[in-house]
Amino acid sequence: MAESVLTLGELQEALDKLNADTDEEWSLIGGKLHKKFQFKNFVEAFGFMTKCAIHAEILNHHPEWSNVYRSVSVDLTTHDSGGITRLDFQLARKMDSVAT
Repeated sequence: MAESVLTLGELQEALDKLNADTDEEWSLIGGKLHKKFQFKNFVEAFGFMTKCAIHAEILNHHPEWSNVYRSVSVDLTTHDSGGITRLDFQLARKMDSVAT
C-alpha cells in the first residue's frame, strides 16, 4: 500500500521539525524535498552516498541525487504516492545523521 501524501500543513510542520537541528536546511523545490550537502572532498561525498544507499535500500525508498566533486544534491519524493510522504522525511533525517 502506498504512503499517504502529506497535506500542506503536515508538510510544513514536518519541514520545520526537520530543519530545527540542521545548519543547511531542507527546502521544497519542484514538489520535492531538497537539500545540497557539502563535504571536504570527493571521497567524503561519495562515502556519504554509499552509506545513504544502504539506508535507502533498507527503507526501499530511493533518492534522486547527483554528485559533483564535493557536493551531493538530493531530491526526495515518494513516486508511488505522487508526492512527499513521511517516508521522505524518514530518509532525510537518516541522511542528516550520516552527514554529521
